[in-house]
Amino acid sequence: MSYGLRRLTAVALSVFALSGAAEAQNYPERVVKVVNPFPAGGSVDITARLLSQKLSEQTGHQFVVENRGGAGGNTGADAVAKSDPDGYTLLFTAPGPLVVNQKLFTNGLPYDPEKDFTPIVLFATTPIVLMVNPNLPIKNVKDLIDYSKANPGKVNFGSAGMGSIPHLTGELFKFMAKADVTHVPYRGTAPAMNDLIAGHLQMFFDLLPGSLPQISTGKVRGIANAGAKRPASLPDLPTVAEQGLPGFDSSSWVALVAPAKTPAPVLAKLRAEAAKAIASPDLTGRIKEMGSEIGTANEQEIRAFFASEQKKWAEVIRVSGAKAE
Repeated sequence: MSYGLRRLTAVALSVFALSGAAEAQNYPERVVKVVNPFPAGGSVDITARLLSQKLSEQTGHQFVVENRGGAGGNTGADAVAKSDPDGYTLLFTAPGPLVVNQKLFTNGLPYDPEKDFTPIVLFATTPIVLMVNPNLPIKNVKDLIDYSKANPGKVNFGSAGMGSIPHLTGELFKFMAKADVTHVPYRGTAPAMNDLIAGHLQMFFDLLPGSLPQISTGKVRGIANAGAKRPASLPDLPTVAEQGLPGFDSSSWVALVAPAKTPAPVLAKLRAEAAKAIASPDLTGRIKEMGSEIGTANEQEIRAFFASEQKKWAEVIRVSGAKAE
């Protein structure tokens, strides 16, 4: 390369770096769309709006949640993956679209979860609770297993859709307990919860933030926590493992990601704002009230966590035989 060409290249890179820095300094300059790939009313929606509100307060520009459900979260995720990578369209999601669906959906995905997104913040990790309709004679996990075997084909469990962690948690329960239960996918958590309350569903695994009000008011009966330990907000609720299925462990999380080619200065600004948000006492307190734990905005930690989650759920899909088309 000649001296002149080298100098021209150096100047071009300097200009690019300065423009990127200016871009980050001014970002955001308009409304930022935060796509929730699941319908409104569920736990993902609740936490998406909490973070978006905090980011709006911090930046002085609106972060607005847009619900775009369908195909186990794939529809909304694909839309974000193919959007302009300018920081103005982000994805706030539960695990399905990022670490589950590539193994669950037999026809493949229209996007690549590993290549098409870059992490901003692992917002929170969330317990999953096993609930039943309160009119059923079921007080604990053993009762549920016995009831399912005594009533073959009559115990249905709902989920927010194929590939959701509650769906796979139900499949894991079915496999480990050898229970006669059938999955019924819904377009979101809210309609599934409504059917559980009405008695059209018999059991339901769901994230704690969206379920706590119904449990507290007695509209549904919480009989177990699916994770390895009891949630702080429901300390008297024993785990599935404690009730006869040792090794049973399932929890969920929510994360904010951006299209992979989003400029590095914009990503850095987003991560800084997200880190500030999850360190704020009011947001931390609200998340803990809902039974969840605050996550991290460290990119490498999030990438390592995603990799471990992908491996974990791939094994659950394998042993349970779960699949979607």
